[in-house]
Amino acid sequence: MNRTAILAAMPRFMDEDFLLPTRAARRLYHRFAEGMPIFDFHCHLPPRLIAENHAFSSLAEAWLAGDHYKWRAMRACGVPERLVTGDAPDREKFLAWSATVPSTVGNPLYHWTHLELRRYFGIHELLSPATGAAIYDRTSRLLRGPGYTVRSLLTRANVRVVCTSDDPADDLHWHAELRADRTFPVAVLPTFRPDEARRVADPPRFTAWVQRLSAAAGTAVRDWQGFLAALQSRHDFFHAAGCRVSDHGLEEPYAEDCTDEDADRILRAALGGAAASQGDARKFSSAVMRALARMDAQSGWVQQLHIGALRDVNREALRRLGANTGYDVIGTFSLAGPLARHLDQLEAAGSLPKTILYCLNPVDHAVLAVIAGCFHAEGIRGRVQLGAAWWFNDQQQGMQDHFRTLMSMGLLANFVGMLTDSRSFLSFPRHEYFRRILCAQLGAQVEAGELPGDFELLGGIVRDVCWNNAERYFGIPMKG
Repeated sequence: MNRTAILAAMPRFMDEDFLLPTRAARRLYHRFAEGMPIFDFHCHLPPRLIAENHAFSSLAEAWLAGDHYKWRAMRACGVPERLVTGDAPDREKFLAWSATVPSTVGNPLYHWTHLELRRYFGIHELLSPATGAAIYDRTSRLLRGPGYTVRSLLTRANVRVVCTSDDPADDLHWHAELRADRTFPVAVLPTFRPDEARRVADPPRFTAWVQRLSAAAGTAVRDWQGFLAALQSRHDFFHAAGCRVSDHGLEEPYAEDCTDEDADRILRAALGGAAASQGDARKFSSAVMRALARMDAQSGWVQQLHIGALRDVNREALRRLGANTGYDVIGTFSLAGPLARHLDQLEAAGSLPKTILYCLNPVDHAVLAVIAGCFHAEGIRGRVQLGAAWWFNDQQQGMQDHFRTLMSMGLLANFVGMLTDSRSFLSFPRHEYFRRILCAQLGAQVEAGELPGDFELLGGIVRDVCWNNAERYFGIPMKG
């Protein structure tokens, strides 16, 4: 066979059957998954940009600001920091990214980059040094047009629900504006993210945050009971704003015994400038997590536990660039005992809310899936469950391994599906990526005779994972 014939017989890159190698996979995706709306229940999109209907000046602004995935790849290729997070002009930054993209072959960034170019801009050329300038000019012109504001990007991607990540002290001003705007069909709702409430090992940071919390709650925080009252006040405020989800970023779960007297002593010491010892910090974190879970359970919220990220491992980079700039890694922690004890303590107290467990280390996915299976409740499907492949795992191999674990040790039919965990308004094709990999997994098992060719059965599960399960599980108030 000559070269022309060989090329003609090969699948075209990223065609309509991208990642769908079997007939069963293609049928599941095109018939059941493709048109489903998006329920993005965990992301880091700024609500202000949605409320103001921001228009990006260039694809560099839309793509590179805040995207530590791309920053890590650029640094790995030796790109100077001024072209990554520095003060270089947007065009120069974009061209530096264009020169990096060919080196990302095999990395999910290669797929995500070209999916986003196709879905949002109709561009099928590969991004490279040869095409970068033309693609930058074309996309920048489009982004400055009326059909490419952030609200248009959300509706173009068929997004129906977005849950942002918000500090308890936030006034939720932008969410209030969005909730009042009946012309915008996407429900944009806050998520209660109280990580700062546990930082008694860092008194200056903790004290500054408690002052913000006190001001927002309208009450002085001087002791443990006042601290809990302020958190409850903000929890109630978030609930009134439509929030139904909390989120916690944990290196590892804690389940230490901590009396009210212990918590009061530790808090007063931190407010007085004395850093908590490691043991006291673990005790206080345990008490805070139990108290917040009780609030979630009483309000009918879902709590999300994101476990296992080891933060800011490069101290010099932290000093120069700050946190959340691409220097967090997969941690190895002992999870099974503390997490099981934490959930058991909540169950025994009647205060275990619906819970989604995520772990950055894929080795622990089986542990989380099995622990989740120990905490069921009548009338609730998947009350505690393993969450989607997260962060470093949200790529093809990571999702395939995650699906196998979930299907082997849990119930795929109850899974609430994918989230972007992103700061980019162009990241929603990651849901398409996830859905194609899901259908490929099921399709391969159909073709191997491991699952029946009952497409109504399997297609119903696909639709549930894409949207229906999340809609039922979170109980988010939709826009009418």
